Amino acid sequence: MGTTIDNVKESKIWKGIFAVSGILITLVIYGVLQEKIMRVPYGANKEYFKYSLFLVFCNRITTSTVSAGVLLASKKALDPVAPVYKYCIISVSNILTTTCQYEALKYVSFPVQTLAKCAKMIPVMIWGTCIMQKRYKGFDYLVAFLVTLGCSIFILFPEGTDISPYSSGRENTVWGVSLMIGYLGFDGFTSTFQDKLFKGYDMEIHNQIFYTTLCSCFLSLTGLILQGHLLPAIEFAYRHNDCFLDIVLLSTVATASQFFISYTIRTFGALTFAAIMTTRQLVSIMLSCIWFSHPLSWEQLIGAVIVFGSLYAKNLLKSAPPKPIPSEQMQNRASSPVKGIP
Repeated sequence: MGTTIDNVKESKIWKGIFAVSGILITLVIYGVLQEKIMRVPYGANKEYFKYSLFLVFCNRITTSTVSAGVLLASKKALDPVAPVYKYCIISVSNILTTTCQYEALKYVSFPVQTLAKCAKMIPVMIWGTCIMQKRYKGFDYLVAFLVTLGCSIFILFPEGTDISPYSSGRENTVWGVSLMIGYLGFDGFTSTFQDKLFKGYDMEIHNQIFYTTLCSCFLSLTGLILQGHLLPAIEFAYRHNDCFLDIVLLSTVATASQFFISYTIRTFGALTFAAIMTTRQLVSIMLSCIWFSHPLSWEQLIGAVIVFGSLYAKNLLKSAPPKPIPSEQMQNRASSPVKGIP
């Protein structure tokens, strides 16, 4: 019996390592590429890529193709497990999330966007209460607040003044902040509704990914055609080979991240996924400081301690064994009459 419990715990640890490392690696690369594509000019004429919905379309068509291939290779049914409209709900929310994320980079700096992403746990808990009827403990809200506070301190108090090379007059506009608020709301809804589908239906990860991204393909393609952006985006990528390669790599890591995200949500739930994503934001900034020799201020060190201290405290308290029942209560229970089974 003890060996079985130990094996289960060890298996869960390895699953956690797999989920965390997969999300961190793919999304750190994804973050660098999306910023490069949307904010760095291409070619001798310094042209900017402006078609964010085209990136969504490329990401989703790659992911749907890979997930269909996995389902066929594993000889699993391609039939939808849940009603199609539920896949579409996730799809619409996911498209709005990604579009808000890309568009916000036109109006706010990387630190401002990262700061907003660090507050991901809050909307997940709000949506979890509304959609899943979950009741979080006060300690969960405290951890979410402390993680957000710690990340905010880390980003807002850098060592030096030049944290972003993108200092334009568009920074911190109402439109940019509104886009980030939209990103947070839609992203929290997406992960929570995914969690609801996994728990409400006997659903494979690849099944949900396939139908969600397939719906996203049709919706994003429709949007591109209606906006008249499809041919200009293709023409831009054709003229700039480095942009084309960036989009291909972006779609590849986006596809890989989708599988890691769905696996994490199904295995550990939406709130754990939000904690991992929040930590990813901090890790990406810390790696940037180490890689490019950016010094850390004492405020940033305090912020890092708050974030990781809160998360480690939460994990330690959850893994603590339950308190044993006092012997007097056991005796009282044993002496009390047992109700008959009707």
